[in-house]
Amino acid sequence: MQNLLCLALLLPGLGFVGQLSAEEPFRTDENGDEKLAWYQVEPHKFPPAGSAHYFTGELIEMDHVHRAGMLRVSRTDKQRRHNWDTPISFRMLPYGSLKYHGAPAALRDIPIGTHLHGWFYVKDKDEEIPKVYFNRQSIENDFSQAYRLVDDFSYYDEQKRLFQVESVDLMTMTMKLTLRGVETESGKLDDATIEIDLTPATRVFQGKQFGTLKDIKAGQRVLFNLTWATLYGVGRCTDLWLDDESRALARQQQLEQHRLHLKYRGVPGWIDEVDNQKRIVTVTLFGGVDPHLLEEFRPNTSVTGVVAEPTLQSYDQVNDRKSGPLLNIKEVQQAPGSSGRQVSFQPQLLLEGYRPGRIIRLFPSGWPVITIPQDETLWPERG
Repeated sequence: MQNLLCLALLLPGLGFVGQLSAEEPFRTDENGDEKLAWYQVEPHKFPPAGSAHYFTGELIEMDHVHRAGMLRVSRTDKQRRHNWDTPISFRMLPYGSLKYHGAPAALRDIPIGTHLHGWFYVKDKDEEIPKVYFNRQSIENDFSQAYRLVDDFSYYDEQKRLFQVESVDLMTMTMKLTLRGVETESGKLDDATIEIDLTPATRVFQGKQFGTLKDIKAGQRVLFNLTWATLYGVGRCTDLWLDDESRALARQQQLEQHRLHLKYRGVPGWIDEVDNQKRIVTVTLFGGVDPHLLEEFRPNTSVTGVVAEPTLQSYDQVNDRKSGPLLNIKEVQQAPGSSGRQVSFQPQLLLEGYRPGRIIRLFPSGWPVITIPQDETLWPERG
């Protein structure tokens, strides 16, 4: 299975979410102990580092409002042919995050067909997962709760890896790009090469402008995004960045999209504690957020709280909100899904949704609380 061997070369190192000791009482990718159960996420509790299960797949369906979708799982040597190309349904955990083009993202930012690297947790104990495609199931079918999803660009960007162009073939019907992985800090090159397919629709970025396939030259160090991964070799290239400038522009554009998205909807978190007598609400903000946005929560300013649900949807943020002084900001223990930042504020009135364990979205002073499209809110679903 040459395509799977190529994929193994393409995906070096999977230990993104941290390491665990061998004494952990649940199965992990690191310990591989099949006698143990996978970690089961618990309400209002961030999971331990290293407890998520990693695999890759292609985004083939999405419901961005509910932060849910479907992935066609990539083929691996662990699968039988019967399991090939079967999809899984997923939903993002409340503290689950996404990254696209090297910057935080919402599900709506990621195009259908994008190959993603994901870290997942098993379904809730009472959750039913339907079979698809003539009752076939993916071997990853039980992993329905997504903790983190990132595209190829972001995955290798975080690993500080690029791919050096060894050769490019544009003269045959099936155009090929031969690459060799390289560690950007040490300059060390991989021993083996990989081949990805180019198409006439491949988008090429060079500097501040679009390029063409003819701009690809041996020796360039590139990043890419793929589609149709493992169906025909490693995958087909949808986007190719030829230099540092084009990659920096892609990161910055997505970062600004992320900032705009959150400024209109608030930073999500969950409520740790409510002091009913003093009307003080204490919230841990979720991770996957641009740190510069978190810095806008400052002492001696006000903050606005909007009730939300685990999908991060709010009801009517213009009318269903309460504001008050921000009393305290402190750093808390870092954990997967947490920003490590906790804030306390004192709203004029405690709304029904201001209860420990519930989800809230916070707007620091100066952020506009505006009407967002009604289809994003919970009102249409309650009517």
